[in-house]
Amino acid sequence: MNSTSKSQKKVNRNDWFSILIWITLALLLRWQVIEPRWIPSGSMLPTLEIQDRILVEKVSPRIKRLKKQNIGIDSIVVFQPPQQLIEAGYDENAALIKRVEGIAGDQIEVHMGQLIRNGEPIDESWRVLPINYEMDAITIPDNALWVLGDNRNNSLDSHLWGLLPEKNVIGTAVWRYWPINKFGPIRFPTPIKNKA
Repeated sequence: MNSTSKSQKKVNRNDWFSILIWITLALLLRWQVIEPRWIPSGSMLPTLEIQDRILVEKVSPRIKRLKKQNIGIDSIVVFQPPQQLIEAGYDENAALIKRVEGIAGDQIEVHMGQLIRNGEPIDESWRVLPINYEMDAITIPDNALWVLGDNRNNSLDSHLWGLLPEKNVIGTAVWRYWPINKFGPIRFPTPIKNKA
């Protein structure tokens, strides 16, 4: 065997090793740090639309759990279904997305079409219609969240199935990368302007 074919085999082996390292790093990054998701329903309209592609950051929720800190109000979280939904037939490996509206110690209620947190009505000027259900006040216990879809009247969320254990949170939605004309950080929808 000549020296050229030996060096070619060595180069090929090094190439495969490099590829294997990059694949491992990419999988580790997706598994532990950030992962792409797509929006399957209209429960987060108008903030997120069906078929939007987003990136979910997974590190900060884990750090906050370790430090016994709350995930922030208004964070958009991706989470595994709570036990109530699994018992109702949801796939335990599914991922859902909603907005955090209550954290430990908060009192949440819905009255006369308005979300109320700790006795204060929440400004939701982006909402097209008032909320069409009533919800008695509930105080959020430790290690739990109250999550609602932005499409308040068409969302299977905490007002129907109850508390979300914080341990179910996979990560927070931070960036929309598709459609390209909406590329950028995920923000609140634009407030609805009153028609004169």
